[in-house]
Amino acid sequence: MLFAAFAFFAFAQAASARNGAQSAADAAALAAAQDAREELVDGLTAAIGQGGDWLDWLDDESPAGAGATAAAQELAAQNDSALVGAAQPVTISGYPGYEVEIQTNYTVGDSIIPGTESMKAKAHAAAVIQPRCDFAADADPGKPVELDCGDETVNIDPEDFDPDDLPDASVMFSVHLAE
Repeated sequence: MLFAAFAFFAFAQAASARNGAQSAADAAALAAAQDAREELVDGLTAAIGQGGDWLDWLDDESPAGAGATAAAQELAAQNDSALVGAAQPVTISGYPGYEVEIQTNYTVGDSIIPGTESMKAKAHAAAVIQPRCDFAADADPGKPVELDCGDETVNIDPEDFDPDDLPDASVMFSVHLAE
């Protein structure tokens, strides 16, 4: 009976480490996607400033996300874990995002099961960036365009564009876990 109790305790230790790893992976994936979301808005600003067909700015399904890996590393570290490799761009259900893998800095701990004292938990997660705004199919990028972003309307006039008039990136894009 005592052996069974120790075995259940070992299982609970492993489950706790796994849950901690999954929480760290989820946070890291969300951080990477949120960083890329900010870069998408920066890309929109640049595209409007250059003229041309700026309405295609979201068609690129792989946001640059230059800071995505750094953002993921920071959130993993805050959860006592480390990023394994770099945040990887992915496309899931047609939406761009990032996938990460983490490993905990802590071990499962001592238990009755040999070898667990040095085992670290690993987990992976993916987060995607989903546009919240729609515009008329016949919109002309050279004329004022109205973006319907759910509860908020964003008006963009390429001839009189001020980047400070754009709302926060979270109004234009949602970021959520994909797996």
